[in-house]
Amino acid sequence: MDFQTGISYYKSGKFEEALVIFNQLITENQSESNYFLFRGRILSRMGQTESALEDFDKIVALEPYNTDFISDRAVVLHLLGKNEEALTEFDRAANLDPNNPYRYSSRAFFKDRIGDLMGAIQDYEKAIELDPEDAVAYNNKGLVEEKLGYQKKSKKSFEKADDLVGYKAPEKKEPNPPANEKPAPLPEISKNGNTNETLTLGNYFQILKKVFTDPKTRSEFFQFLKKPFS
Repeated sequence: MDFQTGISYYKSGKFEEALVIFNQLITENQSESNYFLFRGRILSRMGQTESALEDFDKIVALEPYNTDFISDRAVVLHLLGKNEEALTEFDRAANLDPNNPYRYSSRAFFKDRIGDLMGAIQDYEKAIELDPEDAVAYNNKGLVEEKLGYQKKSKKSFEKADDLVGYKAPEKKEPNPPANEKPAPLPEISKNGNTNETLTLGNYFQILKKVFTDPKTRSEFFQFLKKPFS
């Protein structure tokens, strides 16, 4: 049993097989933080979030100033509904790593989810101050501004995001109906466009880490957000 095999199982969704490997690795070496990190993620994906938190407690104890681990632990706390504790950890990560825009984007994402919209905007603005090329931060700030009814501000944020990625909305072309034929009525579109998808540790990490830290992924994700859903 080895670490890379465990990672391979984890990435392919073979969580039970991966768990066996990481349990064995931890039995042999309880000072390797990455073993606890991946076991925690596996346990969360298996619905054992309380046990996952124990592993994240362990990795933070092993590396108390590792801001990635602190932020990851904050995510687990949030998934367990322990939002006050989660905010404390997001704050601690930002205080230890104040020049990293990811710290503010991830905390903004969290604040938006718990309803602290003004706090989310402030954090997105700080992230943008540190990384003015962050199109997703502008886009997400626009989404929060839209929730607050700040239509002019949200429009400006969306336009800035579009400019940064070179996005141009496709022109809508209305087909001409045949002579003497009335156009078909437009379908009704539900105004309730929000879907509360189940958030897991895995997709939360994917959203936060890949989107807010990798410029290429950030641009691809932004283009995806702009595509109409079929």
